[in-house]
Amino acid sequence: MIPPISQEEDQTARRRYWAEQMEQGYAMVEQLIAFPVQECGEGFASLCDLAAAAGVEMYFSESKIAGDLDRVFFMRESLAREVVEIGREMNQRGWILKIEDGFRSLEMQRQLVRRPSVFENVLNKCIWELGGEIPTPEFVFRRAIVLTANMPKIGTHMSGSAIDISVFRRDGGGEVWRGVPYLEMSERTPMRSPYITEEELANRLAITEMMESRGFMHFPFEFWHFNKGDAGGHLLTGNPAPCRYGPVNWNPDTNEVTAVPDPLALLNPLDVIEREIAAALERARGA
Repeated sequence: MIPPISQEEDQTARRRYWAEQMEQGYAMVEQLIAFPVQECGEGFASLCDLAAAAGVEMYFSESKIAGDLDRVFFMRESLAREVVEIGREMNQRGWILKIEDGFRSLEMQRQLVRRPSVFENVLNKCIWELGGEIPTPEFVFRRAIVLTANMPKIGTHMSGSAIDISVFRRDGGGEVWRGVPYLEMSERTPMRSPYITEEELANRLAITEMMESRGFMHFPFEFWHFNKGDAGGHLLTGNPAPCRYGPVNWNPDTNEVTAVPDPLALLNPLDVIEREIAAALERARGA
């Protein structure tokens, strides 16, 4: 008989798995940075309006982002139409697609990285990974760029080509449960985490199959995130051709998009990360 694993051994295994996933994520970030983009200039469309016009039942998050900013349920027009069709297919299956998040401007993403609840989650996960040690700013920076896309080139929300989703049952049976709530950062967050049940994994894969049937690829380290037509989508499908969608500034009044002039410029440089670490630790001491 195999003896049960101790709590200490379990935590060590979880930390090892998390570190491996984060390093794989960082390797993907490096590939995203180098991937060629030929911005097509396609405009945006409202997911809410398209779903209503098509008679598709969909939910949209009512929470704010980065504290007090409204979420923007817009994405590139052709992709938005495909998402609505996925929503229709989910309705036929007895499900309702919920859009948790859509396009983010550079300023929204910049604020999101520094939002105390988000930054503290990243910092606390770093401390946990290191067995209780306070991480260096460089270490937090390395993890944050994977978890919170601290650069326009790697953040597909800033390209208008990504959505975060949840799924609910039409019969009132609640969420199609995937193991942890949307936005949890833990060893259970990667799509194929060994720390969720078989049923939870089956739910993740069933949803992923519907999304990927229309080319929306899952980000391996966040089970809720899907994107298409951008550098991440091309990498995950093995397509070496330049992608159509890169980070853009979008004018909602004219529906014009312009490529971000410097997509590799950090939204929050290392000195900002260092200040945020100090502030987070001070808040923790005050609590």
